[in-house]
Amino acid sequence: MRLQLLSDLHLETESYDPEPAPGAELLVLAGDIDAGWHALARFRGWPQPVVFVAGNHEYDGRDVDASTAALREVCTSHGITMLERDRLVVTDTEGTRIRIVGTTRWSDFDLFGVVGRAKAMRAGSYFMNLMQATQGGQPFDVAAMRAEALASRAWLEAELKRPRDGWDRTVVVTHFAPSVKSADPRYGARSGTASFCNADDDLLPYADVWLHGHLHCVHDYAVARAGGPTRVVCNSRGHARRGEAEAHRPRLVVEV
Repeated sequence: MRLQLLSDLHLETESYDPEPAPGAELLVLAGDIDAGWHALARFRGWPQPVVFVAGNHEYDGRDVDASTAALREVCTSHGITMLERDRLVVTDTEGTRIRIVGTTRWSDFDLFGVVGRAKAMRAGSYFMNLMQATQGGQPFDVAAMRAEALASRAWLEAELKRPRDGWDRTVVVTHFAPSVKSADPRYGARSGTASFCNADDDLLPYADVWLHGHLHCVHDYAVARAGGPTRVVCNSRGHARRGEAEAHRPRLVVEV
């Protein structure tokens, strides 16, 4: 299957007009498309089916739980399939069945292990203060994000370890990155990196392809596993004013 991948378009502030990639069979939106949600309407009537996993900015200033349900409704109204701890099995033009597993994933701040967790959570507080989200009437702070992330991780692990039943290959879509290998080279591996990457390296072998966003840079690397490598791809656009969009590939297609 040929998947077009876009993420971190930030259409709440960026001036950008996404376009379909020739030959793509499905469009994957890996989060941070529009903090205001309005630009999701641009994907109504897209020539291929559209799958969307929310980014952290889709929850800016909102209640996380209530917004997930509301965002699903908005996506449905535009003909977009939102995945949040969901799987979708699609069949490509050659009859191959692809399981697409999707969740925002969030950050559990364990990128550097238990010993680095407290420092990572202190660094993450800066981003949470900017986000200004809530959950159940309480601030969605680093502790709340960690709890949400651990629940997402548990769901993802259980789903990926399911015996193969009705699919041939697996694609994982998360907004947060699955490995420190996806760290932004401008900043390297520091405590704040744990707000962008998780240590999900042990789950990578269960996927044929892992697509993510969140880092405002591009990545395309392979992780060795029995039966062939797992390909990890990020095609974030980011903010053009900061030069982040220069490496973005607007019509990138990933083969599964």
